Amino acid sequence: MCGRYVMARAVGDLLAGFDAELDQELTVRPSWNIAPTADVPVVLERLVDGGVARQLHLARWGLVPPWAKDPGIGAKMINARSETILEKPAFREAVTSRRCAVPADGYYEWKGSGKNKQPYYVRAADDGGMVLAGVYEWWRDLSRTAGDPGRWILSTSILTTSSTMEGPTAEGSPREGSEAPALPKLAALHDRVPVAMSTAAMDEWLSPGAVDAAALVHLVRSQAHQVAEGWRIDPVGAAVGSVRNDSAQLIQRVEPVEPAEALF
Repeated sequence: MCGRYVMARAVGDLLAGFDAELDQELTVRPSWNIAPTADVPVVLERLVDGGVARQLHLARWGLVPPWAKDPGIGAKMINARSETILEKPAFREAVTSRRCAVPADGYYEWKGSGKNKQPYYVRAADDGGMVLAGVYEWWRDLSRTAGDPGRWILSTSILTTSSTMEGPTAEGSPREGSEAPALPKLAALHDRVPVAMSTAAMDEWLSPGAVDAAALVHLVRSQAHQVAEGWRIDPVGAAVGSVRNDSAQLIQRVEPVEPAEALF
């Protein structure tokens, strides 16, 4: 989790929605079936000419650490566990100084097995999209010459957290006894969820001047369930299981396969 997601907004909509700019011209291809190693839009902030610039970039989904021998390792690093991100060599430098936001319209999960394996699409109830906490890295391909535009690969990973609240109720999370309907459904669907951010949390997460990575991770984790309260979960067709299928039809609600229907 999450291993497939949707991002079908145009560049102009992303720039307006995030109040971002382009460092260089890029094309974002709408996709309703994004798989690992695909190029995806990310929003990050950089210090440019003494000021902070919020920019939209394309990054390979699956973080490639600077010390990796080849970019193939990124396929196994599409997600970063927020509970341990500060400890893992692949992520700890990125979370300290290279944080980003990953725009998504929604994401997919599967429940069951065999003929009863049912895909579900998780989205914001108002279809307003999600802003997922991410980290990014630059990897240098030493086999390419200095002037080769493919010499540097920008890659990203999405933070995840437990889909259930363990221990004391987290700050900003729904209080005991007031859990929104989406939360138990998410927990029944998978034990992990992506860390989605509010606008205020995103502003702090992206800040290049923020140096307390532990505090920032705590911030986005503490309100992740509150953001998820506004999500809905719909069963969708089996066609999403193949990355060759990529159209808006994939996110249309269908009648679930038995016995996965008992999930909700």
